[in-house]
Amino acid sequence: MRVVKIFTLLLTFFLLIKRKESFLGYKPLPPKKLKERITSLGASFIKLAQVLATRADFFSPSYLEELKSLHDELPPMKKEEFEEVFKRAFPSNPFSYFSSTPIASASIGQVHIAYLGQKKVAVKLRRLGIEKRVKQDIKILQILLFLFRPLFSEYTKNSLEAVIKEFSSMILQEVNLTKELSNLKKFKTTYGHCKVVFPTPYEELCSQDALVMEFMEGVRFDDKDGLKRLGVDFKIVLEKLINFYAEQMLVVGLFHADPHPGNLLVNSQGELILLDFGMVKRIANETRIALIELIKAAHERDYDLYVSAAKRLGTVTYEAPKALVAEFVEEMFSIFSDESLSAVNMQKLAFEVLESMRELPFKLPQEAIYILRVSVIIEGLGTTYISNFNGIKDILPILQKNIPRALGYKSSLVEMMVDEVKTTPYFFHDLKTTVRKTTQGELEVQMSPMQLEWLKKEIKEYIRPFILAFTFLLGGIFLAVMGERGVAVVVFGIGVIQIIFFS
Repeated sequence: MRVVKIFTLLLTFFLLIKRKESFLGYKPLPPKKLKERITSLGASFIKLAQVLATRADFFSPSYLEELKSLHDELPPMKKEEFEEVFKRAFPSNPFSYFSSTPIASASIGQVHIAYLGQKKVAVKLRRLGIEKRVKQDIKILQILLFLFRPLFSEYTKNSLEAVIKEFSSMILQEVNLTKELSNLKKFKTTYGHCKVVFPTPYEELCSQDALVMEFMEGVRFDDKDGLKRLGVDFKIVLEKLINFYAEQMLVVGLFHADPHPGNLLVNSQGELILLDFGMVKRIANETRIALIELIKAAHERDYDLYVSAAKRLGTVTYEAPKALVAEFVEEMFSIFSDESLSAVNMQKLAFEVLESMRELPFKLPQEAIYILRVSVIIEGLGTTYISNFNGIKDILPILQKNIPRALGYKSSLVEMMVDEVKTTPYFFHDLKTTVRKTTQGELEVQMSPMQLEWLKKEIKEYIRPFILAFTFLLGGIFLAVMGERGVAVVVFGIGVIQIIFFS
């Protein structure tokens, strides 16, 4: 029954992505039913849908609205399941008080209030059997994706495979609370200078099944009334959040990939509190540089440079027509830079442009999936307070301020000059090596991963007709040997025609 539910869910995704009204008599689930189906399937599919909700090119606005409102709040574990997990995590009960009623219940685990002596703590317990269920779901997804694969275009195939691969990797990390503890410790060490508050863990009590940490007092980031009661200026807190993410993604390359409102609190001092470190991603240096170039090009409205940076990031394919993509980017910037437009009208116009450019070769590589997800979540938080909030008008200027630090520029002229003097010997050494290799005929030119991917695709397209033709030729010979001469002539003839006209 579960496999059938998953199959119909993926069939709905297929029809929506392909903009088809039906397939073999099956019609896609309507938006609300789709949300209900995803929620009923639990952790794996809620997380997958949250990732897919970043793809405005896959889904229409009504479906995106439902997918974006998906939260993994689920009923708590049954009493016997809770007791089994608790006994496994804490063979000897260390708590002076433990509330068996959770304050939050998500798809991976649930959070309880407890006391260690007089110290109030939060205890996250992993759901019973969640790791086994997630692994089963990943296998089912991979099998069904393989079956659906021939029905998608090359670019959509690549995007979907990247989504499934990245989602599988991240959710397997998320169900291991030991990994979450490690991520929390990394963040406290790496970002201690960022004026963001992280809970202190009690390592001796943590395991794969439980994470015990300091209880953090604060109101949710999207709680308008709560922030008003605290007297906190939302714009200042939002700028702190964007600066913190600029530090993560542009400067360090280690970032928290799930900043939804439940994981972001604000305390009475106006400090930002970050929770839940199950989804943490490290960005490769080349991706970080491409992001910096993308932001710089966006700020300067240099659309050609923007497309080049997007190609390096991998969101636009190597062979994409630069002028056409630049035109698309310019139209989108024009929409989101218009301060007279409301958020609703911006979205409507943006979807019209997206639809008109639907056949452009965009894709979503693994590295970009969670960067895009974070951008969507932060923009969603912004629109809670500012009616025409958007990334270009409100986020881009803040990111631009962080570019010098991201590129490693020094704050003083003296520091810059010292750095230049230090690197001069290396420059001359590299220059000398290059000249020597050139004169000796040993100079090598390396292709970028994007160029290799494009070349691989072009070779596949080129040899496909030959493979098909030789299949027919061999089939004809085989039929002739078996005595089916009439059919053999026809099959062999098809192979010959294939070689003459399609190769």
